Amino acid sequence: MSDTISIEVIMSKIFAVRGRRIMLDKDLAQIYQVSTKALIQAVKRNIKRFPEDFMYLLTQEEVANLRSQFVTSSWGGRRYLPYAFTEQGVAMLSSVLNSDCAIMVNIQIMRAFTKLREILLTHKELIKKLEELEKRLDKHDVEIQAIFDCLRQLAMPPDEPKRAIGFHA
Repeated sequence: MSDTISIEVIMSKIFAVRGRRIMLDKDLAQIYQVSTKALIQAVKRNIKRFPEDFMYLLTQEEVANLRSQFVTSSWGGRRYLPYAFTEQGVAMLSSVLNSDCAIMVNIQIMRAFTKLREILLTHKELIKKLEELEKRLDKHDVEIQAIFDCLRQLAMPPDEPKRAIGFHA
């Protein structure tokens, strides 16, 4: 892999499912430049390294929910439900997929998860500061209260990262 994949591209492939940030097997396979089948085979050969909190199979409802977020009708005719890998599961993939490409990609993925955590932490700190300022205001000042309400809405992180619409290289 001559150029490393951008952190923004990786972050667009991180979703929230079951209250955890995950990446799908097909996205990881694409990033690692292997087939999804090869990635899953490597995982199954080393299944002891992937407990339920590292990797799990999505349910039909979760797949339908993710599809509705993508606004697509199909994921290319998959016969099986996709696997979801948590951050720890992605880290474990580096020991299963032992190539220079896998090592470089894994470093970028870990950076993306770290950046996502930093963004969420920044939003939490901003909300806390807004709440402190709001407590100092006179409760009758409606206009300033409306400004704080708008700022709080802007500071709230989206429920799940939105995937860009269109074709991607």
